[in-house]
Amino acid sequence: MVLKSFQRHKMKQSGSEGERDKQELHGEKERLVQRAPVCCSARYGLALLSLCGFFVVYSLRVNLSVAMVDMLNNTNHHTNTNSTSVCPAHFEPPRPKHNHRASVYDWDPKTQGWILSSFFYGYILTQISGGYLAGRFGPKWVLGFGVLGSVLFTLLTPVAADWGAGYLIAVRVLEGAGQGLSFPATYTMWAAWAPPLERSRLFTISYIGSKLGTVVGFLLSGEISFYLDWTYVFYLFGAVGLLWFVLWALLVSDSPSDHPRISEQERLYIISSLKNELSTSTDQVPWRSILTSVPLWAIVVVHFSYTWTFYTLLTLQPTYMKDVLGFSIQQNGILSALPYIGSAILSVLSGQFADYLRETHHCPTVRVRKAFTLVGMIGPAIFLVAAGYTGCNYILAVTFLTISTSLTGVTASGFNINHLDIAPLFAGIIFGITNTFATIPGMVGPVIARSLTANNTMEEWQTVFYIAAAINMFGATFYTAFGQGSVQPWAVKTEGGN
Repeated sequence: MVLKSFQRHKMKQSGSEGERDKQELHGEKERLVQRAPVCCSARYGLALLSLCGFFVVYSLRVNLSVAMVDMLNNTNHHTNTNSTSVCPAHFEPPRPKHNHRASVYDWDPKTQGWILSSFFYGYILTQISGGYLAGRFGPKWVLGFGVLGSVLFTLLTPVAADWGAGYLIAVRVLEGAGQGLSFPATYTMWAAWAPPLERSRLFTISYIGSKLGTVVGFLLSGEISFYLDWTYVFYLFGAVGLLWFVLWALLVSDSPSDHPRISEQERLYIISSLKNELSTSTDQVPWRSILTSVPLWAIVVVHFSYTWTFYTLLTLQPTYMKDVLGFSIQQNGILSALPYIGSAILSVLSGQFADYLRETHHCPTVRVRKAFTLVGMIGPAIFLVAAGYTGCNYILAVTFLTISTSLTGVTASGFNINHLDIAPLFAGIIFGITNTFATIPGMVGPVIARSLTANNTMEEWQTVFYIAAAINMFGATFYTAFGQGSVQPWAVKTEGGN
């Protein structure tokens, strides 16, 4: 049935895609006459608060990866490979005397893999429900309470670790369930707030928070563990999350119509630019049409492929830095953060460039999305494989890993924003669907990778990198063949629904 749908889709839409894009862009350009200023605008204020929200979400997500390096009892472990790196260890300055109070644990590689992946078992549970609830009840509180729940469970992490690995896994599952609401709710929010020709800009501003959260999470987690101890990693980042929730609750509204401080010019600009799309109601969801949509499945495949590589590096790069390259906890945090600085920069630049191509050069949306996806998927695959062959050349290894992860930032203006292109009315729901599949790599990737790297040899890590690169290449190819850039017929607002 799916194959037949693929064929029908290609026959019906390949000839009209470019024309629809031109009509869409022409109509949008006419509506830009009364474009509201960017400075001090409510929509860009929302983008900045969303950025801070994703900063919190991702800093809480990655801090365990760095803290794990210090949570393990390396002096009494079951194998020598975990206490001695493949490459010569780097010099680590003496730690402050008071940094000896936190507990350490005898967790084998298999247990470590389950702990690192447990977050995603909760994360996958709330993806589709997050999009549905945000559409039905409004995205503000769905996103806000989801992040708040994640913050509270982060604060409980040190206690859970002392109780045992099983309790820590349970807390991470619950933390993931809270964060699972965040992205679907954000897509629903932008469906009501982002004018079509500003989507890439606004989305990438908020999306950069995930990169900055990863950078700071890696960077400060190493420093906090070195100067204090690993428990403070969770306490300090949790406190930042509580502060963000207060600001979000006070300053954010579900839509321009509800915002008490938005200017009339901006309100009319946003609503008029979205007049054919502006509705986040999920009373009548065309589930059958959604689940048989070829463009949607194209995003599912590429999203799955992207996160396999992303989550493998996100959770295991600190382990690679320590067990293979021999970096200390302090050096580990700094070097693990580098790739995400580049990714954050490229995310913002790609958003500006994507909207520039669409608005000023009338470049079809589908062409922009596919081009940016190819760069953000194939480039990382090449450099990831290359990193596996650098041996103990630390500079080259870190450089290739940095380039690989940096290039993934380009996908923010590729398939990542494509949900809003093909179905703005149901953006939260369809992102929940694609991110459900995209969470699977986070669940199984770290477990598989740690199983394949039990001895931490260069050859074992090369296998991990090859697998990730091959999956990346397949996802990019599939999306290029079947992705689309215009609103799908089932996502068009009608009186009767479907």
